[in-house]
Amino acid sequence: MGDEVDTSTLWEADGLFRAFIGLLNTQYVEGVPVYHLVIETVMVMLLIKLVFYDSSFKKKPFRDKLTEKEQEDLINSWEPEPLVPVFTKEEEEAAEAQERVVDGMVKTHVSINGEDKLNLTSFNFLGLVGDEEMQDSAVAACHKYGIGSCGPRGFYGTVDVHLQLEENLAKFMGAEQGLIYAYGFSTIASVIPAYCKRGDVIFYDKGVGFATQKGLIASRARLVGFEHNNIADLERCLEEQAEMDKKDPKKAQGCRRFMVVEGLYQNYGDIAPLPQLVDLKFKYKVRLFIEESMSFGVLGKTGRGLTEHYGISVDKIDCIAAAMSNSLASVGGFAVGRTFVVDHQVLSGAGYCYSASLPPLLAVAALQALQLIDSRKDLQSKVVANAKTFRDALAGEFKKAKCTSLEIGGDILSPVVHVRVGGVERLEADSLLDAVVESTLGKGLALTKSIYLIKEEMHVPPPSIRLSVSAGHTTAELTSAAKTIAAAFKAAM
Repeated sequence: MGDEVDTSTLWEADGLFRAFIGLLNTQYVEGVPVYHLVIETVMVMLLIKLVFYDSSFKKKPFRDKLTEKEQEDLINSWEPEPLVPVFTKEEEEAAEAQERVVDGMVKTHVSINGEDKLNLTSFNFLGLVGDEEMQDSAVAACHKYGIGSCGPRGFYGTVDVHLQLEENLAKFMGAEQGLIYAYGFSTIASVIPAYCKRGDVIFYDKGVGFATQKGLIASRARLVGFEHNNIADLERCLEEQAEMDKKDPKKAQGCRRFMVVEGLYQNYGDIAPLPQLVDLKFKYKVRLFIEESMSFGVLGKTGRGLTEHYGISVDKIDCIAAAMSNSLASVGGFAVGRTFVVDHQVLSGAGYCYSASLPPLLAVAALQALQLIDSRKDLQSKVVANAKTFRDALAGEFKKAKCTSLEIGGDILSPVVHVRVGGVERLEADSLLDAVVESTLGKGLALTKSIYLIKEEMHVPPPSIRLSVSAGHTTAELTSAAKTIAAAFKAAM
């Protein structure tokens, strides 16, 4: 026999049902909307179901453990995925054949697999890699301080040269205070989330680099991207935010607004229009952050960056951050600004608080590089002149080769030059650029195609060959390289 039903529960349900039927037979239903009757009927039926469910059905016992046989079956059927992709022997041999190994300093010329190549890939803009004065000062610092600090800044990782470098950087940039980070990538990625939080809004240029993107994501603020270097689109976004603030003043009071741009865009070679950005900053009451890894040491008469290039006071910028691995030929990064702004990063900048401090010998090298920039005024003017020479030479050689579909991206002052192929799909462009890089390597040039993490990038730039010019290059080297690159494109197309 099945389970017995509780008769008291049946009597209760029968009573409810009879009462409901009696209610329907009265004048209650007269003038009542139909949807009311439907809802009440469904509710009564659910009530009856719950009453019968609780008393008439026994719950099946819950087992939170598997039997030994079930465990063995699961273990035997499990096939672990490989930690790394499995390559065939032919694929491994092909990869080894394409391996590029640098066996020396990465200067204007670099040794790759034992062969000398003209280097047009690194961001050694001022040609300070291998400078004897920098090397001598770094060796002396190594003897005095050792190799590393082995601790964060707040835990006995601060050395006197760190404080001196921060002071000199602030003075060099005309700011009140500076702060250094041990890793260039983590500088802007730490600066942004140190100030921007959930509930804030950040207006950012869609052309910003990967490190800046990581800082934007880490902030958890609402992100509003505007078209690359498009002031009209930026103002449209700011105006929309202003309209939203008018509709909800209470929410607007707790929402802080930021603008994030780069001085010189690594992915495009364009210069940010700082005067217009500053105008919008004050018009819409927005804080302005600038990432200057590419523009520091390059723009401005003395290499002070974007603010000097446009003649705008640093005090009008809330925070400037940059890596020291480019123009300073060292490691790490720095942030400068007002004292009350920069001080906040001491406890809120993740890369500052939780990373071992910059090795003292690298801080000394950066100090020496700053002195060289101040004493050798020709470094900045030379890199800008070389950038113009190379860009003009490329344009002339492409015209001679009738490579009309090629585009030379970037500002005329930019030492970062992007060559793109117009009118073709991304895969076809990638294949063509790879062929040019491979071809020119055999002719004495070290080039590189711009590499992006497609699945990680917020806005993937178009494919290009990214060329970097240094103050150490000669005019003859640059004009010869332009001819070689044009010939390679012509042959590949």
